[in-house]
Amino acid sequence: MATVARIRPEDWSVLRAVRIAALTDTPEAFGSTLERELAFSDDDWRSRAAASADGSARGTWLAWEGDEVVGIVGSFVDGDTAELVSMWVAPSARGTGVGVQLVDTAVDWARTTGVGSIDLWVVRGNDRAQRRYESAGFVLTADHQPLPSDPCRDELRMRRPLR
Repeated sequence: MATVARIRPEDWSVLRAVRIAALTDTPEAFGSTLERELAFSDDDWRSRAAASADGSARGTWLAWEGDEVVGIVGSFVDGDTAELVSMWVAPSARGTGVGVQLVDTAVDWARTTGVGSIDLWVVRGNDRAQRRYESAGFVLTADHQPLPSDPCRDELRMRRPLR
């Protein structure tokens, strides 16, 4: 079992490495692009890590197996909803429960903020991810939108009530 821990400001270079790995591995699963995030400066990464390290506005968690990061998830509050974002599990850790740990961590954190639900967007056709989210209590809504990183693809909103 992996150890899931909230990012610390000093983990900024780890954040950069895991985001680059995620965008390289499954670029079609994210709203951002590899090119966009490769252009971020060290200061941008420092700011991102620091903003997600504490508080109730946003958070990022890393899944560690020893000294290796094998997953990431983020969440931020938007009104009465939290958004689950940046979910990724390294190929070597898929099917081991790391994804369950990460989603559960984001849901538990969202509960502490007092929001009514946690939402996420999943790319249409990413059936493995959709099934994972459904098993965690998320249901499809009627909302859909073009994927920001590839408007030719569609993403679907899923929601899990927390109250």
